[in-house]
Amino acid sequence: MSAVANSRNRTFHGIGVSPGVAAGPALLLFPDVLQVSERSIQAADVPGEIVRFEDALIETRGQIQQIQDAMSGQTRAQDASILDAHLMVLDDRTFIEEVIGWVREKLRNIEYAVQEGTNKYASVLEAVEDDYLRERVADVRDVGRRILRNLTGRAADSTFSMAAGHLIVAHDLAPSETASLPKDKILGFATDLGSPTSHTAVMARALELPAVVGLHDVSRHIHPGDHVLIDGNKGVFILNPDEEQLKTYGKLAEVRRSIEAGLVNLQHEPAITKDGRAIVLAANAEGPEDVDAILQYGARGIGLLRSEFLHLTRNRLLSEEEQGDVYTRIAARLAPDPVIIRTLDLGGDKFFGDVRGAKELNPFLGLRSIRLSLRHPDYFKQQLRAILRASVHGNVRLMYPMISSVGEILQANQHLRDAMGELTSIGVVFDRDIQIGAMIEVPAAALAAHIIAKHVDFLSIGTNDLIQYTMAVDRGNERVAYLYEPTHPSVLALIDMTVKAAHAQGIWVGLCGQMAADPLMTALLLGLGIDELSVSPRAVPLVKDALRSLHFGQASELAREALACETADEVLEKCRRLTR
Repeated sequence: MSAVANSRNRTFHGIGVSPGVAAGPALLLFPDVLQVSERSIQAADVPGEIVRFEDALIETRGQIQQIQDAMSGQTRAQDASILDAHLMVLDDRTFIEEVIGWVREKLRNIEYAVQEGTNKYASVLEAVEDDYLRERVADVRDVGRRILRNLTGRAADSTFSMAAGHLIVAHDLAPSETASLPKDKILGFATDLGSPTSHTAVMARALELPAVVGLHDVSRHIHPGDHVLIDGNKGVFILNPDEEQLKTYGKLAEVRRSIEAGLVNLQHEPAITKDGRAIVLAANAEGPEDVDAILQYGARGIGLLRSEFLHLTRNRLLSEEEQGDVYTRIAARLAPDPVIIRTLDLGGDKFFGDVRGAKELNPFLGLRSIRLSLRHPDYFKQQLRAILRASVHGNVRLMYPMISSVGEILQANQHLRDAMGELTSIGVVFDRDIQIGAMIEVPAAALAAHIIAKHVDFLSIGTNDLIQYTMAVDRGNERVAYLYEPTHPSVLALIDMTVKAAHAQGIWVGLCGQMAADPLMTALLLGLGIDELSVSPRAVPLVKDALRSLHFGQASELAREALACETADEVLEKCRRLTR
């Protein structure tokens, strides 16, 4: 692609949620807003309007289910299930009664009632503090648009025609909108809204396409004929890139492709340094659909199974049997390699079933993760029993998220003993010696690691949250993103403290998060004494290659020097020198 001579060259920064670099013409997708007029109706017209609404709901449900079927054939079944949220909107009595109220009480036409009901329902969700619920606003608006199309006889065609090689730019993308796009003609995604858990992010990762979300108002700057470049690794979006930018990012993309192609042969090679220091290189996963990639890229099992995604993508809490079946299938396919299952890492009112957290001003500092599980022991023990059922394969490990004190470990372990007793009483076989771990994600846990380590079999450092909480910075906020520094002396000191505490108790320590997946950090983490790294499957060959090019002595010296540095930049420069 050649650069477009355009003075409107501008760079935006968002959140990279799916890796890769892509450049090409932009295709701006608008939400297809339908203009409906407000009309007064007679009381005698009310039953007929309600029947029209009910018919439109049935028609809309059929269309969404048809899209789900198509998604199941094109992508992963897990991603088709995200449309369950749309179906739930169609069953939501609050939404339905709001719409019918406009007809019965205010005597307005059904088209206007649907428009107003949708807007009010969406506004309620937009006002909540929980990020996950705010992201469901797109579901509500998408369902509302579909109902209106069916009411007005302008139902959207399920097919979408465009020339090959476009980057999709939108304010936001609902799952059904994304599902109707021809996957073989898309280069990547960029949206104003979104986060790592948004539908766009989930879809992009499933398709292995680069994506940047959280770009605020980038869609307002797109004009016909614009070309764009996105870097899903760093969250960069460039409008009308110049020749130099295209050349720079083109080289980066080519280097990455070349490296990945050249590293395919490392699949069966051990993760070991030149002088024989070995490390366990595992993968992060969200469900059974990730197992193929884990095996393809040569990871040693799963270092972090984000169990909450099994529920979030279905918009409901899975039963003990459903959870146990999923965990068992994963463990069986990867045995004898370990599968570390993190218990639910949910927060605030980001939950399902009968479990609801109160609205909180700051859900990231509130009732979330292990705190929420301990508040709802019945649901917690349900998951523990499901994990224990899968442990019969001998390779399942259990990990508690966001531990702040040893008291939480003691409570969680008591619930685990209760779950074991319940399974024993009904004759279920499981691994009674299942390894138990704690995630070190807050400074308090790192400072108390020497105490926590006495009560678990391993520790796992979650760097994404540890950095965020240590630096008091929202990593999704570009105005303070410069403070999010993995190599900050405080962060390194906490990692060092945790590793030493674990090893003093004779247990191993792992590390996950974006820091683990950066080959530039591999030597530093190895030198700090990390025993296991857990990264995305695609990052496994890159990290393994970095590891196999090192001597452990070099890594140890780097870590010693890094711990003496005063700034993050000093540490980063030392890491770069070693990898040159």
